[in-house]
Amino acid sequence: MQRVCFVLKVRRERLAEYRERHAAVWPEMLSALSRTGWRNYSLFLRDDGLLVGYLETEDFAAAQAGMANAEVNARWQKEMAGYFESLDGARPDEAMRPLTEVFHLA
Repeated sequence: MQRVCFVLKVRRERLAEYRERHAAVWPEMLSALSRTGWRNYSLFLRDDGLLVGYLETEDFAAAQAGMANAEVNARWQKEMAGYFESLDGARPDEAMRPLTEVFHLA
């Protein structure tokens, strides 16, 4: 099982709205995440906009590819793009870069 952690930056002026959107993620989006291998997926948001994501998956590249092919993900990413800083034209799911794990207590 791969453990994946990534960071993004949410615009400070949109933090409350971002939290609201994630309190009611579309059921079809949740289903697509599960179907494509995203497990134990969490998002943590700091008051300055730092977003830390964590998930477990058998194959992160395959999980990303599965979501890239999901129509619901294209709609979700389009709606979410305006919440983030520094995407440089990429969708949020394309802009996330996994961090290197340096320690794990098993």
